[in-house]
Amino acid sequence: MVSNLKMLRTNAGISQKQLADIINVSQQSINKYENHEVEPNIETLSLIADFFDVSIDYLVGRTDIMRRYESVKEYDLNTNEQNLIDLYRKLSANDKAMIMSFVSRLENNSR
Repeated sequence: MVSNLKMLRTNAGISQKQLADIINVSQQSINKYENHEVEPNIETLSLIADFFDVSIDYLVGRTDIMRRYESVKEYDLNTNEQNLIDLYRKLSANDKAMIMSFVSRLENNSR
């Protein structure tokens, strides 16, 4: 059951037809996924999760955590460093790329 699909789609402001075109299925399939009449296969689940940048577990309602899990290296962090990482994790992929570019420039300028 794709519990969070309709909410993700409507929050993104896209129609069933637009999402269907993006992931290469029919609009009727999206409708059936949202109304729990049919379950998508794992490939389609992956495409949907990738499009909305969420985990499959979130998409199917197994967790309330939207973001994907990433491997994390262990470091001893102070409070400021922990807060910075927490804020960074909430950013969009585009914003993360901008931050990384900015930090790289700062590092290069400090040499």
